[in-house]
Amino acid sequence: MTTELPKECAITFYYYEDIHAVAPFYEDVLGFELVLDQGLARIYRIAGNAYFGIVDGNKGHLKHQPKSAALLTIVSEDVAAWHAKLKALGVTGQSDMLRGTYCEHFFFEDPAGYAIEIQRFHNPEVAKLFK
Repeated sequence: MTTELPKECAITFYYYEDIHAVAPFYEDVLGFELVLDQGLARIYRIAGNAYFGIVDGNKGHLKHQPKSAALLTIVSEDVAAWHAKLKALGVTGQSDMLRGTYCEHFFFEDPAGYAIEIQRFHNPEVAKLFK
């Protein structure tokens, strides 16, 4: 018998060689709200109960890697505004605006090379699954 256990939120963590070098990107450029500074980790609220954390990869559970294989996707109704803002700020690795089968989106990188995507589901039935 499977019993549904309670879940309150989710936190995704990226590991860095120096979290203080990337913290201004998440706080000042992306505008994430710092919820908790644990010293070796900083946890941000992206939206509602969606959280993102940066961890000192020299002290944390995992170790930082020279090349990431992770993608943080942020869903927003105004992808074009995000694209314009980040382009104006000179954010590295920024792609053009793309339109796929399910979403319009673009990619960019944080200062350590981790991939981030901003997207909007253009099918209303799909979009409401994530509200």
